[in-house]
Amino acid sequence: MAETKRDKFKRLAEARMNAALKQIELIGNLSNTSAYEYDEADVAKIIKGLKNATSELEKTFDKTNKKKNFSL
Repeated sequence: MAETKRDKFKRLAEARMNAALKQIELIGNLSNTSAYEYDEADVAKIIKGLKNATSELEKTFDKTNKKKNFSL
């Protein structure tokens, strides 16, 4: 039986989410001050980058947020 679009979405979404969550966990491991040195500016850049990425992700799934034609 051929894989449906829904099945393919679920399979890929689960795999990609698990990979993304693992990578976020690894970023969190950088908070270990006995192994790494960082300052609050570094932390702010990491958090801002993650927030920006999730915001862009939300926009790609928002069907009502498609680019509209310009008019005056």
